[in-house]
Amino acid sequence: MATSANTPTTLLLKNPSIFKTPTPTPGFHAFPITRATVKPLSIKCSSSATAVAPPTPASAQDRVFNFAAGPATLPENVLRKAESELVNWRGAGMSVMEMSHRGKEFLSIVQKAESDLRKLLDISDDYAVLFLQGGATTQFAGIPLNICKPEDPVDYIVTGSWGDKAFKEATKYCKPKVIWSGKSEKYTAIPAFDGLDQNPHARYLHICANETIHGVEFKDYPTPKNKDAILVADMSSNFCSKPVDVSKFGIIYAGAQKNVGPSGVTIVIIRKDLIGNAQGITPVMLDYKIHAENNSLYNTPPCYGIYMCGLVFEDLLDQGGLVEVEKKNVIKAQVLYDAIDESKGFYRCPVGKSVRSLMNVPFTLEKSELEGEFVKEAAKESMIQLKGHRSVGGMRASIYNAMPLAGVEKLVAFMKDFQAKHG
Repeated sequence: MATSANTPTTLLLKNPSIFKTPTPTPGFHAFPITRATVKPLSIKCSSSATAVAPPTPASAQDRVFNFAAGPATLPENVLRKAESELVNWRGAGMSVMEMSHRGKEFLSIVQKAESDLRKLLDISDDYAVLFLQGGATTQFAGIPLNICKPEDPVDYIVTGSWGDKAFKEATKYCKPKVIWSGKSEKYTAIPAFDGLDQNPHARYLHICANETIHGVEFKDYPTPKNKDAILVADMSSNFCSKPVDVSKFGIIYAGAQKNVGPSGVTIVIIRKDLIGNAQGITPVMLDYKIHAENNSLYNTPPCYGIYMCGLVFEDLLDQGGLVEVEKKNVIKAQVLYDAIDESKGFYRCPVGKSVRSLMNVPFTLEKSELEGEFVKEAAKESMIQLKGHRSVGGMRASIYNAMPLAGVEKLVAFMKDFQAKHG
């Protein structure tokens, strides 16, 4: 293609006068335009560059006790291992973050993560294990879309905010009914199972096994009245905190960011015979059949998050499995609940003792005006994220698997000292 000889550059060279100082508009007081004196820029090259000091590795003493509900604290030894493999994963010459999700390196990572999770929970071959995205909240829609027809009735036991949100989302895709709600009791209880008014034709019975916000945890699980129905559980905040008989459930789902990894990974454990019946409107990314057939690799998964989950699974197995993990969690929770109950009312946990969570411990102060100071003073002592959820207020200490007993003991010592000052 021919081009004109008069390019913008040649026009400028031939007609330098085209750039004239504009005549100011009458009444407009513009800044005067003058030719600036341009000083030559002197650039000097040094023969020796100034070395940038590498960052000082963080020590255990630099880390806070993080009582956040999620994303939450992770085992320090897991973080150290991830740190050592960050730039060059086991001689691969690249980080996990740089790997193709279809390459042999990442395939070995995701396959081992699944294998170790199956060992931890004794998951049989009758179940598929899926590593997905979108958080547990996405599964509020994914579950009814995959196992219900629009006219199917389903039952929900609502013991807190997350169970309520799951129910509300399901109303778009099936015919759910709340057969019990703890709202009138401010979500501090769990019902007796034998008194539940279950629909004998319900496709499934849904529970939230541990309510993160309100600190209510199922210690046992209900059985659906319909023999062909399944039990579905959101286990986001107590996943892998204790042994669970997976065979009692049709579906278990959980966001990883509380007990087993960073945010970004959602784990679904589903009985294989339930797969393949999705409603026609189901988006491809919510279709369990698509993900099961592609071994969680239909599209690019949260690779690094899965890798971190795998390291956590290894660590839980090294601790002796979930039986041993539960023992530690029981001890930690007992230490904290005893401090609350023995404070003579200065601190109070509103949850019924028989259903108190081992993971999320909500409590209030007798003098609510001291709550802000409690949070502030605790932070000065390297204990953070103790403020309760915005919807309920008060305090909340999330003491997941990775929270060491030392962290709970430090919190209890602080609570006693705070009471001595303000009681």
